[in-house]
Amino acid sequence: MVTDFFYPQPGGVEFHVYHLSQKLIDLGHSVIIITHNYGERNGIRYLTNGLKVYYVPFWVLYRSSSFPTVFSAFPILRNIFIREQIDIIHGHGSLSTLGHEAILHGRTMGMKTVFTDHSLFGFADFGSIWGNKVLKFAISDVGHVICVSHTCKENTVLRASLEPWKVSVIPNAVVSKDFQPDYNKPKTSDTITIVVITRLFPNKGADLLNAIIPKICLANSKVNFIIAGDGPKFLDLEQMREKYFLQERVQLIGAIKHEEVRDVMVKGDIYLHPSLTEAFGTVIVEAASCGLYVVTTKVGGIPEVLPSNMTSFAEPEENSLIETTLLAINKLTTGEIDTKNYHEKVAKMYSWQNIAKRTETVYDSLDLNQLNEPLIDRLSKYYCCGIIAGKLYVLVVIVDIFIYTILEWLYPAEHIDFATKWKQKKKKNPDFF
Repeated sequence: MVTDFFYPQPGGVEFHVYHLSQKLIDLGHSVIIITHNYGERNGIRYLTNGLKVYYVPFWVLYRSSSFPTVFSAFPILRNIFIREQIDIIHGHGSLSTLGHEAILHGRTMGMKTVFTDHSLFGFADFGSIWGNKVLKFAISDVGHVICVSHTCKENTVLRASLEPWKVSVIPNAVVSKDFQPDYNKPKTSDTITIVVITRLFPNKGADLLNAIIPKICLANSKVNFIIAGDGPKFLDLEQMREKYFLQERVQLIGAIKHEEVRDVMVKGDIYLHPSLTEAFGTVIVEAASCGLYVVTTKVGGIPEVLPSNMTSFAEPEENSLIETTLLAINKLTTGEIDTKNYHEKVAKMYSWQNIAKRTETVYDSLDLNQLNEPLIDRLSKYYCCGIIAGKLYVLVVIVDIFIYTILEWLYPAEHIDFATKWKQKKKKNPDFF
């Protein structure tokens, strides 16, 4: 698994990579994770179940994405691939430059590759155009692509000009036992608590949240908010709270660890998710598992996540979200909504064991002919990526092959010691559902 996004940073991709790796280990596979360093966290770390993580020193450019150098990571990635006897490279995240580079170098070394896309991107602004070009280059020669929702699949197929049959949909999941409701919570109709746990960035609807909170509080005096998360919009929320004298009704608790998410969620009655773009939305599954009714924007893959009796959908604009939230509050106070069985339903719908088994099926389906593919066939895939870009991509691949030849001459693979594998017994009858 190669990605720029991993623990100790919290997030959906980080959560997905960790739990998928754990369940693949339970299935008898040897899994390692390669990411960039986080502060003083460098080198090799071991996590639960013998999961090895390489924190490689790289300069972080923007929001945990490492600087795109294309070739500079090749020597150390090659060393790790050989030491760990890697067969399959699985990159995660459209904006993970380390993941894209690992796929490129892995194909140069003749390995199987898989890519998982966790995000949705547009087609018009400069950032999206640049990101789409990088994605198209990175996965032109990938063995298979996984998306976390059908909406994400459609988006990725268009952005990267992929054949739809090369893309599978495998969603995120949740560890349901870690997100159990507080059954001892006293029932009261005095207040309704709305919980928001998100990164406070514009694409996560932080500006929308800043606009609707005062109006919801004005419309219903029984509503309180608990907001967890950090980001550039945190100061705006503090200023809003001061401006409208909502210090006692809006609690800003800042960034929290993932193991603290459940403790925050069970304090609420409604989970509000005002995101402007979302491929899946794992946090709303966690909220439903904790017994919260979900109010969310109808964007991206969110409508695919939960059934309609657990969710109220709003358009990603101020008035619609206010109206939908107030309607959900009314349903909750009148007893129209019963959240008692949410946890059991979510546990049946989303299981990491099932996700790992489906991912294993993708690994098994990778074309063995790709390993012995003629160089001209590989270069033709990149050449078809554009009149100008295609020629540039071919040049990059040729340079990559040249660097690989130099590395093989300077530091032969037989001089690299193999790492000792963590002894792991394969479960005979794992519970997939």
